[in-house]
Amino acid sequence: MIRDERPLINANLRWFLLAMILANVAGQMGYSMLSLYMVDLGADVAQVGLAFTLASLVPTGLQILGGWLSDTIGRLRSIAIGSFISVFGWLIFFIAPSWQWVPIGLGLDHVSSSIVGPSFSAYIAEQCGEEERGRVFGLTKSVYMIVTVVGPALAGFLAYRLGFRSMMFVAFTLFAAATVVRIWMGSAARFAPQRRPARPTMEGLRTQMGGMFGLLLAGGILTWIWVTDAIGDTAFNLIGQLYPLYMVDIGGLNVEQIGWLNASWGAATVLASALAGWLTDRRSERTVITAGFLFEAAGMVILLQAGALPGFLVAMVVFGLGVGCLIPAYDSLISKVVPDDRRGLAYGLFGTSLGLLSLPFPWIGAQLWERIGPPAPFWVTVAASVISAPIAWLKFVRPEKDGAPATTLGGEGTAAEPSLD
Repeated sequence: MIRDERPLINANLRWFLLAMILANVAGQMGYSMLSLYMVDLGADVAQVGLAFTLASLVPTGLQILGGWLSDTIGRLRSIAIGSFISVFGWLIFFIAPSWQWVPIGLGLDHVSSSIVGPSFSAYIAEQCGEEERGRVFGLTKSVYMIVTVVGPALAGFLAYRLGFRSMMFVAFTLFAAATVVRIWMGSAARFAPQRRPARPTMEGLRTQMGGMFGLLLAGGILTWIWVTDAIGDTAFNLIGQLYPLYMVDIGGLNVEQIGWLNASWGAATVLASALAGWLTDRRSERTVITAGFLFEAAGMVILLQAGALPGFLVAMVVFGLGVGCLIPAYDSLISKVVPDDRRGLAYGLFGTSLGLLSLPFPWIGAQLWERIGPPAPFWVTVAASVISAPIAWLKFVRPEKDGAPATTLGGEGTAAEPSLD
């Protein structure tokens, strides 16, 4: 028997991950402190929520376009275009004279997430076979998620000792370096895609969209992936910008301690992602996803009961374990139920539709905070995770992994294939 000695992460993925790590260390640095940075520039909690809500309009409108471009002109070219635009957003973060400038930077940076995001998991799926996809997703996401350890800790250290402006300068520099690497990868012949890039046309977009909506509305796994994503995204958008404010106001922590707590969340996510990828290949995606939702709910409950640094530390670690379970398992599952020439569009369509649902939730979260109390939006998020867990266990069934009837993949009247051509 001949053993396959190929590394799980090939040379293309290593360069790909280098650029992603540089860009997302910058992202974790900036976004882990952005709400506090806005307060430092003169914003109140309601204005912070409003700024994040307005900025979310950008990915809501562009992610379908980003996914379609990824499927037509190629993953790496799309990433290079998005990164080039986004670097100007980071420049605005650095030079912003008042908090009103921050939503402009957010809007430009969200162009990157709109175009880069749909390409990320689609490119990884193209670089590996289905039988090893869970491990590859787990390993690449673990390496990539190192940013959630380094970024917040570095941000807290710099912001506490040198101030927010110096921290934002370092983040801008890192993102600019990532952009240089991405432009090189998008133009170099050694990274040319196997599928020949196509010319983007409106007719092609309509055709691809029709096929994707058919898959999404068929009542199978893809439908329920969207449902659980919708529940989770809307709930977590309630609290995304409120974490650091909660830790300052309720826990009495300083920005350096918040940075280390965010880093502990990242370390737990990295560890869980690697293990979850292996478990996904050995067991099934639904097992890992169900466990992820339960970990998230438990972490949030612990956070709400915590009153000091040790309690917050335990909460962030448990919550990080949940996120680490969900990331590779979801990506592996989506890549297996969506045809390879529509993966970018699938990720973009998910992002756009969920963005529309989530649009007002940062503002709603701020209103719950101010009108009911700081714990209110966090309890809503606990409920969302508890609701999602049984849905995942009952509906995320693949015949070849779980011994289910053939109709579970596509819904009534659809073929039992993991991808439809």
